[in-house]
Amino acid sequence: MIYFCISLMVVILDQATKYYMSSILRVCVPGDCPSIELLPVFQFRLFHNEGAAFSFLAEQDGWQRWLLVAVSLIVSTVVGVWLYRIHRTEKLLAVALALIIGGAVGNLIDRASVGYVVDFVLVHYQDWYFPAFNVADSSISVGAALLILDMFIRPKQGAESHA
Repeated sequence: MIYFCISLMVVILDQATKYYMSSILRVCVPGDCPSIELLPVFQFRLFHNEGAAFSFLAEQDGWQRWLLVAVSLIVSTVVGVWLYRIHRTEKLLAVALALIIGGAVGNLIDRASVGYVVDFVLVHYQDWYFPAFNVADSSISVGAALLILDMFIRPKQGAESHA
């Protein structure tokens, strides 16, 4: 199915960018945070996130790694089955699910192999910083936004019979 190819492309792009950024930057620690500034509000800095989104559970003593691996596996499997079963005319939904799968698998690879997710995109304005993220996180976010959009634009089942 073509949509699983989208997921695979996201995983490849995610892993390639994480590998590249890890090869040119050192991990950001207080007092030593090398970066590549692209714009005054946008830069690359390398972080290792041992938690979930927004570093949730990152301060735990390690048990969260395998919990998050299990959750990622379950979510990827459920969304993969959903993608496999949808009607071929539901293209927006299929793209949304493919992006979510690709992002989940990209971060799953990191978490399972090294125990943390590599984040490197940093957006900020003056002293306000958005949590660092990566290609996989972006893919999940875009996929979720498309999923919500699909819910609003797809005709409601039974709505046409009441018209």
